[in-house]
Amino acid sequence: MTISLVRPLRAAWRRLTSMRTALVLLFLLAVAAVPGSLLPQRPLNPSATRAYLSAHGGWGRFLDALGLFDVFGSPWFAAIYLLLFVSLVGCLVPRIRVHARALRRAPLPAPKNLDRLPESARFETADPPDRSAAAARAVLGRRWRVMQRPEEDGAITLSAEKGYSRETGNLIFHVSLLAALVLIAIGRLYTYEGNRIVVQGHGFCNVVSQYDSWKPGRFAAEGRISPAPFCMDVSRFSATYTASGEPSQFRADVQYQPTVRAPLQPATIEVNHPLRLEGDRVYLISHGFAPEVTIRMPDGSVKHDLEAFVPTDASTLLSEGAFKEQGPVGKKQDVGISGFFAPTPVDEGNGIISSASPRVDHPVLGLIVYVGDLNYTGLAQSVYSLDTTKMHKLGMVNLRVGQTKAFADGVSVRFDGWRAWAGLQVSHDPAQGYLLIAAVLMVAGLLLSLGVRRRRVWLRLTPAIAGTADSPTVVAVGGLARSDSGNFTAEFADLLERLRSAGRPAHEALVGAGRE
Repeated sequence: MTISLVRPLRAAWRRLTSMRTALVLLFLLAVAAVPGSLLPQRPLNPSATRAYLSAHGGWGRFLDALGLFDVFGSPWFAAIYLLLFVSLVGCLVPRIRVHARALRRAPLPAPKNLDRLPESARFETADPPDRSAAAARAVLGRRWRVMQRPEEDGAITLSAEKGYSRETGNLIFHVSLLAALVLIAIGRLYTYEGNRIVVQGHGFCNVVSQYDSWKPGRFAAEGRISPAPFCMDVSRFSATYTASGEPSQFRADVQYQPTVRAPLQPATIEVNHPLRLEGDRVYLISHGFAPEVTIRMPDGSVKHDLEAFVPTDASTLLSEGAFKEQGPVGKKQDVGISGFFAPTPVDEGNGIISSASPRVDHPVLGLIVYVGDLNYTGLAQSVYSLDTTKMHKLGMVNLRVGQTKAFADGVSVRFDGWRAWAGLQVSHDPAQGYLLIAAVLMVAGLLLSLGVRRRRVWLRLTPAIAGTADSPTVVAVGGLARSDSGNFTAEFADLLERLRSAGRPAHEALVGAGRE
């Protein structure tokens, strides 16, 4: 019974740890990652995921059941990842041992019949075998591993090999790939990512409670690492567009403190040019507008408010948001305003306003004003939407900068202006630097394995007339390539010419013998 179980397990292990299986798993991992770039991912963009599900109905629910909206956190992706890891370890360890033994092993002895090799030739030289062998070793140089062996008939053989760095490069590539897999896993445990919308003139500190969204890795969530203690203010945000309205540059001028007690330092953040500090990277990922309003409350008090509106149309930055102002407790005199901001307004009739461009050109703030109870229950509420279940509508209006609209119950709203806001993302990944090293080693190993060819060359140096000191030496040369690529025929011909030129011509030995 034990033997019957061991054999299939051993066969399965051999199949799993073969390089062919590792390549198949690597291909599957690449294919499995494709949905993660084509479909919205719930951890990164939950609102886009919800919109996709509502728009595609049953098809969206089917994809959700397969885990395609959280590809990199799905069990099947983790299974491929772990199987690839085990396969690489299982096939690399034996290969490293075999390659280490091959590096220590001397080149193979010369075959008896060099003429039978794919590349072969022979020539004569006036030098004796020992001197001719020394000249041949000098021609081969350090690129070849050379072993000299004497033979019983007085001949000398040279065995030369090169190209072992091909397998070295192959192993470097796969070991670096394995290291990259481990580093990615470690990085996901210790990483954290926070997103914050910062209105121009305002700031934040790297504290979990100050982020709009916070995505920690497992160890970061357990408190095993602490976020870097920096603070940052957005001094100015600017956006540049082409004539067709396409964005050409986003730029946020910021001031930051690397630590709480450090002095402020200026910096600039642009798309794909993050600010790096204290092991974190601060990216500029989005931007929008924050309208400013002055609201007269039912009790006669005046409140000024500035709220960031979220774009609903990425091409024109038509945005939506809300203002929430609390009145006296229990008197149901809270004021809630939901609205939209059109940077370059276009009147489509019937009071419908859209935006033609993300540029700001005589913007319009559309408002729907409510009064009543904002229904604060102590639970967190979205700052971008309004709960009107306990409120009644006072009216709606479209305002330009400086305009005021009065409503019933003594409520009035004035549109004072707007400010830009910048969406910043703070990312921390302690494995990123090591991943870069692993990637560089992967490329170097791949280039080495593709650019180096295995070659073997043997020389047999035999006196033409045995026992005669001044007799010419017959040099037989044979070569063998591990593969036909690389034009070994031309390389062998060049090596043969250099070997022939390294010794004295054979006729000098014959002339010397005639003089005696």
